[in-house]
Amino acid sequence: MDEVETVVIGAGVVGLAIARRLAQGGQEVLLLEQAAAIGSETSSRNSEVIHAGLYYPSGSLKARLCVAGRDLLYDYCETHGIAHRRIGKLIVAVDEAQEKDLAAIAARAAANGVGDLKRLTADEINRLAPQLRAASGLFSPSTGIIDSHGLMLALQGDAEASGAVIAFQAPVEGGAITARGYELSVGGAGAMRLRARRLINAAGHGAWNIARSLTGYPADLIPPHALAKGSYFSLRIPSPFAHLIYPVPEPGGLGIHLTLDLAGRARFGPDVEWLDTLDYRIDPARAQRFYPAIRRYWPALPDDALEPAYTGIRPKLGNAADSGADFRIDGPPVHGMAGLVQLFGIESPGLTASLAIANEVAALL
Repeated sequence: MDEVETVVIGAGVVGLAIARRLAQGGQEVLLLEQAAAIGSETSSRNSEVIHAGLYYPSGSLKARLCVAGRDLLYDYCETHGIAHRRIGKLIVAVDEAQEKDLAAIAARAAANGVGDLKRLTADEINRLAPQLRAASGLFSPSTGIIDSHGLMLALQGDAEASGAVIAFQAPVEGGAITARGYELSVGGAGAMRLRARRLINAAGHGAWNIARSLTGYPADLIPPHALAKGSYFSLRIPSPFAHLIYPVPEPGGLGIHLTLDLAGRARFGPDVEWLDTLDYRIDPARAQRFYPAIRRYWPALPDDALEPAYTGIRPKLGNAADSGADFRIDGPPVHGMAGLVQLFGIESPGLTASLAIANEVAALL
């Protein structure tokens, strides 16, 4: 049986950030990925937004790690030449009834340490974006956009430069907790048995199956798993907006918002569709649900202006009725097992928080 100091499971943006952080700290790291490439699921199927930390309950992991991760990520982009832009976003209340929601967002942002959020009147919004219909709004100047693939390639490069090894098409099929460490059965063409002193489960949607297959791990510490699918549609015409545009949040997500890529192209999404199994197909007919939602804040959206783009599925904790759950980063203080960290429910703002999550895992180890 091969032995390695540290195994990280999952080469999405969070797994890559963790492997980088631990390798740079001097650990021998093997990163196992079941797919043939990095970041092929949740990490490449999102809005590519650098979040400011506005929405999450004060004191939550999401709040703390998003705010810390945002600053780390902007610095990392600058030092590593990763394409990004502090484009800012507008959160709009379309009528007076929604203004209480804006006030709650502003209060929560302040509690999270976000000090640059600005309240805007309808006139101020009209000067920024005349096409919008809004009674009032908030402007977040520290919200940005990023090339997520460029970020993941940089993290991979840093990890490998520090000695980490990535094994692709290497699915973890099971394992056991023993007195000598964590024993894993790895499938694929290079099937092998491994023993690791430290094990970090950052497998995204697969984290639950990994935890359940690890003999000796208490089943009651594995939380429920929910799948929230979101569809994205691209705007066929040039965008009239210079900033990201968000409505007030809805259960399960942040509403059908407008984001821009680094070339200035606009896309809308995600909506929320609760699933029982992973299914990344996009239904073009869902666009008909987007038009009335978007026209609440952009009345002039033309007919037939949307075309299918892609879908993403969030690995959420709980169920559809418990859609606001926090991250779970379960280390020895939770389960009492030295060297083991299980990550569950790492959805948005996981990309923004990735470097801070890596620091959190390193501290737990």
